[in-house]
Amino acid sequence: MRVVVVDDQTLIRDGLITICERLPDVEVVAAAGDGLQALAAVAEHAPDVVVMDLRMPRMDGIEATRRITEGHPATHVVVLTTFSDDESIAEALTVGALGYLTKDAGREDIERALRAAERGLALFDSVVHARLADLVRRRPTAAPATSPDSLTERETEVLACMARGLSNREIADTLFVGETTVKTHINRIFTKTGSRDRSQAIVYAHRHGLA
Repeated sequence: MRVVVVDDQTLIRDGLITICERLPDVEVVAAAGDGLQALAAVAEHAPDVVVMDLRMPRMDGIEATRRITEGHPATHVVVLTTFSDDESIAEALTVGALGYLTKDAGREDIERALRAAERGLALFDSVVHARLADLVRRRPTAAPATSPDSLTERETEVLACMARGLSNREIADTLFVGETTVKTHINRIFTKTGSRDRSQAIVYAHRHGLA
């Protein structure tokens, strides 16, 4: 797995590089101190995963993530930041981040997030899960009479499983359907909800109380 580490604080950046390089089959191909450097590193090295801070000079992690996911769809972004507020989480996931960790995350959390992102799966640490759950609890409890955006009952079930972080195989096992069927439902969910990837679909699920 080829990784780029992005953080404006040298001490934290060097620590993340050390952690990543000690993981099996992980190579840190570049490091950057802001979003502009991150874009240049991604363009040069085409990494599988970028570990991205949010608050940085010149270009922040939100804008850098947006440009990476739009311009380099094969590269996935995992946010690692001190900020766990609702706005930061929603912004990062909306622009395409596949993982969101706070800087309390340990080595195992970082490895799980990197492995998940490499496979195109979303993974959040416990703090972020709690924030997303709190957002759902604060929503009105009355369920809509019909699913939004004409989602079928099965598509709604698949979306709920995605919001739980399940892989396509795990969704297939949970719903007793084939993995190809799951992929078909996910493509329809993306089309109906206007989501570019799983992370945006997960944000959609939480916003509509489907998680």
